[in-house]
Amino acid sequence: MWLTRPDPAAAAIIPGAALTITLALALTATLAPLPEVGPRRAAAEEGLPSQTRIALLTLNGFDPVSYFLEGGPQAGAARFELSWDGRVWRFASGANREAFRDDPPVYAPRLGGYDAAGILEGRLVDADPLVFAVIGERLYLFRNAERRARFLAEPDLVRQAEAAWPALRSLQDVPPMDAPR
Repeated sequence: MWLTRPDPAAAAIIPGAALTITLALALTATLAPLPEVGPRRAAAEEGLPSQTRIALLTLNGFDPVSYFLEGGPQAGAARFELSWDGRVWRFASGANREAFRDDPPVYAPRLGGYDAAGILEGRLVDADPLVFAVIGERLYLFRNAERRARFLAEPDLVRQAEAAWPALRSLQDVPPMDAPR
């Protein structure tokens, strides 16, 4: 099972959701000490993994290919999704999804999608997917406009951030995987 964020267009507030979540958490805490039964136990007995994989939604659902097209970033749709590098990627069209599938490193944000200035500081800093720059035909994300302006004014910073990235890559929560699905 892949857990992704819901499609923004389909989001709705469900009355009583907070109460339902609270009750579910209480029930989970109550049942935790009980012996494993059901699907988890069956999976363990058959030698199958019992943990569910969670894949992160990349770029807050924006289409990575659209950053390189006229008009800039567009929201992706759940129906045009694929998994690559331990994350879920959404696309505005099937054609964009196929372009990404053919060569993901061309379209994926560099530096793991983290703020390029944060990488220079030796930290993994979340970036805003709407604050970006395409530098040398590669996509870089930034936390804010000031950090982006600094990189655009000093082109050598990109090279420095790229050199610092391998040492920080292992700090990510999700290990990278290669094959798009």
